[in-house]
Parts: sequence; structure tokens; C-alpha cells
Amino acid sequence: MSTLRGDLPERHSSTAARLLTAANDLLLGRGAKGFTVADVAARAHVGKGTVYLYWPTKEDLLIGLIGRSFLRVLDDLVQQLDDDPALARPSRFCPMMLHAATSQPLVAALQRHDDDLLGLLADHPRSVALNDALGPSAVLDAMVPLWRRDGLARTDWDIADQTFALHALITGVALSLIGTSLEPPAADDRLRVLGTAVTALLGPERASQKQIRHTAAGIIEFLRGGQSAALRLIEAPLPR
Repeated sequence: MSTLRGDLPERHSSTAARLLTAANDLLLGRGAKGFTVADVAARAHVGKGTVYLYWPTKEDLLIGLIGRSFLRVLDDLVQQLDDDPALARPSRFCPMMLHAATSQPLVAALQRHDDDLLGLLADHPRSVALNDALGPSAVLDAMVPLWRRDGLARTDWDIADQTFALHALITGVALSLIGTSLEPPAADDRLRVLGTAVTALLGPERASQKQIRHTAAGIIEFLRGGQSAALRLIEAPLPR
């Protein structure tokens, strides 16, 4: 992972890092439709051609911003689980995941299909691929079997129906957070309610400490795979 991450230009170029900051600020401020490479270069105080040294097209730069937002979510989740494996419990992981995702404006915009901010990026094959690999549906598809295996979710319910119900719950809470300008403590209250609702849906969390550590290891393995997937999508366009 460190080798792959080291290939990102901002790791060894302060100019690339400055360009990414400028591009992110412009995208969030103007949306994709008002975003130009020339404006990114001007904001970063470099020539337009410098941008193309790192990103061959405007599309590559924009997809790179979205991919890096997903990477920040994944990095945050991995770090928290490393520090406290008990966060692998569904009642704690789901609010943590949602908080991490909604804290990244571009990830949140992709979830709500925000055409004003993302423009054509909302339906771009590489954006779709990122969301398919790392969005809530993909995460829950991977988490529910782990929770069932380790005594953290009831197993007397069809797994597909169980996953769908959990996804519907999390989607509803997510929309209530990203569709408004809620600030703490109101947002924290909704995440607390989500944790309680997850337990009501999945049942009591009867896992031992050993099982919880086993679950945390499985989640981290999935998230690290997601980091690799995000890096591949950042670095190489999909075939047309």
C-alpha cells in the first residue's frame, strides 16, 4: 500500500499538492461546470501546462479529487479500527462510517447524485466504479456476512433482505444529514439514533472480545482492498 500511495504526485511534489488544494477549492466553490484547468493553475500560481504534467486531462484531475476523498474516508476508518477494534460492532461502525463519509463533501455529493456540484462526474464511469466499489452498498455487502459470522448480527433472516433493510436505514439517515446543514449536536443525535436503530434491526451484539477483534481484522482487510481499488481508479482511466 505504501508503494502505491507513494506514486501519487502530491507525495513528492509540493506543486502537485498545491494544485490539488486549488482544484478542490474551485470544485466545491463553483461546481464542475464552472471548473477550468486555467483557473486551477492561476489559483496555484503556476502555468496551465504545469497542471497537465500531473493530470493529462481535466477529467483525470476531477476524478482524482473524488478518489482522494474516498481514500480519506477509508484512511479514517482504518485508523479508528486500528485504535479501537470495538468500533467494528455494527451499532458503532455504521454511525462512524456515515460520519466519515458525510464529512467529505465530494463523497456526500456522489451519494446524493448532486449534478450542480459534480456535473457529468455524477454519472462518469470512473465515479460510478468508485461508488460501486466503496459506497455504502459495497461496504454493507462486505460487513453483514462478517457480523453474522462473529455473533454481531442475527442469522435467522435472509442475508439479502437483512442487508437491504440496513442499507435503507443508513441511506435514510444519510439523506437527513447531507440534505441539510445540520451541525453538532443535532447531527450527533441522529448518528446516536442510527446506532440504536442498527441494534434493533440486527439484534443484540453477543460477540466475544476475540470475535470482535476477528471482525475488526476482516473489516480492515476489506477497507485496505478499497484503498487499492481507489488508487487504481485514480491512476488509470477505464477503457472506453
